[in-house]
Amino acid sequence: MTKAGKVATLTRGQAARLGRALGGRPARPRPGGQAARMPFVLLVVALLGGGLISLLLLNSALNEGSFQLTRLKKETTALTDEEQALQRDVDAHSAPDALQRRAQELGLVPGGSPVFIGPDGKVAGAAAPAEASPSPTPPPAPPASPAPAGPTPAPPSQQPSPTPGR
Repeated sequence: MTKAGKVATLTRGQAARLGRALGGRPARPRPGGQAARMPFVLLVVALLGGGLISLLLLNSALNEGSFQLTRLKKETTALTDEEQALQRDVDAHSAPDALQRRAQELGLVPGGSPVFIGPDGKVAGAAAPAEASPSPTPPPAPPASPAPAGPTPAPPSQQPSPTPGR
């Protein structure tokens, strides 16, 4: 076997190594291999950059949501405090002693025994006008005015007595 025959049976990689070892011209890299690698590298860099940017946007959105949640919690606390203060005011105004005091200020008097009208029209009980009990404190006097602002109320007339059988 000649040396040339032996080279023909070598693989391509072995032939390249043998040619370099014998002092042949240096092997040039294929221009197709370098060009084919460039799009892959650009794709990987683009994917990594896109991933980093999406993580940055996600982190920013989560931080914004956190700030909004904190603001809403503070607003909820303030509104709860206001609701409790209003509820205390309502409770104070609806207490029996406060209602009685306000009724006396308006000139209302306690009612007598109630009278009921049944479904058949019968009247149960005797109607009587409510009488003012002496109040411990006199109501505040209105300021004196030269002329009354409206018509004066007529004195209460006698209540008609309930008719039996109705």
